[in-house]
Amino acid sequence: MANERMGLNATWAMAVGGMVGGGIFSVLGVVIDRSGSLAWAAFLVGGILALATGDSYVRLARHFEEGGGAFTYLRRSGMPRIAGGVSWMLIVGYVLTISVYAFTFSHYAAGEVGLGPAGTRALAVAVIAFLVAVNLRGVASSATLEVFLVWGKVAVLVVLGVVGVWRWNTPALSEGVTSHGFSGIALGAATVFMAYEGFQLLTYDYDDIEDPDRTLPRGVMLAIVCVIGLYVLVAVGAAMLVGADKLVAQRETALALAGDAVLGATGRAIVAVAAAFSAGSAINATLFSTARLAERASDEGQIPSAARHENRAGVPDRGLVALGAAAATLAAIGSLGDLVEAASLAFLLTFAIVNVVAARTLSARRWVPIGGALGMTIGAVVLSIEIAGNAPLVLAAFVVLLVASFSAPFLRDRNREHAGV
Repeated sequence: MANERMGLNATWAMAVGGMVGGGIFSVLGVVIDRSGSLAWAAFLVGGILALATGDSYVRLARHFEEGGGAFTYLRRSGMPRIAGGVSWMLIVGYVLTISVYAFTFSHYAAGEVGLGPAGTRALAVAVIAFLVAVNLRGVASSATLEVFLVWGKVAVLVVLGVVGVWRWNTPALSEGVTSHGFSGIALGAATVFMAYEGFQLLTYDYDDIEDPDRTLPRGVMLAIVCVIGLYVLVAVGAAMLVGADKLVAQRETALALAGDAVLGATGRAIVAVAAAFSAGSAINATLFSTARLAERASDEGQIPSAARHENRAGVPDRGLVALGAAAATLAAIGSLGDLVEAASLAFLLTFAIVNVVAARTLSARRWVPIGGALGMTIGAVVLSIEIAGNAPLVLAAFVVLLVASFSAPFLRDRNREHAGV
């Protein structure tokens, strides 16, 4: 992709691909479990928060005339220590996201070839190992291939949603699940945020976009709007096809059930292939972007120097292997719900900070990032309460990582001051 200048179509496709990735294939059953028949509203609210944050990202990119995402914007805003903490938190979020994508890949693929639980977990580890090896060779992804893959999986999802809506069956939306009104929507919107975060990966490609000051805002904002519509359509259509309770019961491969309801075994296979390709592509893109983020943060002295070691292909190999190993471990031992919630929490906190930076830095439309920061903060609180009730050890581990992430830059600078550096 480094040799290709991306126009609007490629920019839009990369943003959509970053969000859809393994997103909707992974989170649908989890969100329905949290929001019941109002899952579509949870996707809508989460999308509105993503729009506010997308506006902050693209306007900060234009303001600083530089890509690099949250780490770069915080550093350029005169907050290098917070930037260091956010870089760690982003890395944790990306590792969790990769583990979710691998989990999704393995369950959809294993369902088609009949692997048992142990084989499914092994497949999740294997796909991460394979894609780490691909990235270590310095194999660049093709923007043209990404556009093709994005249109393919969007077409599959649109068909599922449209057929489900065409067969309109209102009772199926609430079949076997409980809705909790506004609180359920709030929890669902917070949980689903992992499925929206991918748009910001595009800011790392700022220099590879044709006329970025014009193309990046149009591509990202249009992509978020389209993905909101797609998620709402699929949330309603899939539930009407098979019933909400079945999507919750088989959350790991929820959309395969919808494919089966449309075209039988053929439909199930088509969805499984789309999910596997989608998740695999998302793992590949996230591994590459996260390794580069770690390398950039290491260059600034925010994380250990090992992260900027490069192999002969110019790839940050040690950071890439460490990221892959961490994600593979989580995919091998974690549950889908816990991984999705932890990943969403990491991005809610990160995006709240980015919106605060945008509100402080930008002079126009400050109400947008202020609203985004407030919404993200509320979502983080709601999700933290949910995790504390269901998986307190997960929340405790997350809090320890969070404290360590933001303490490390301050402790490092204090040690340097005492050493006279």
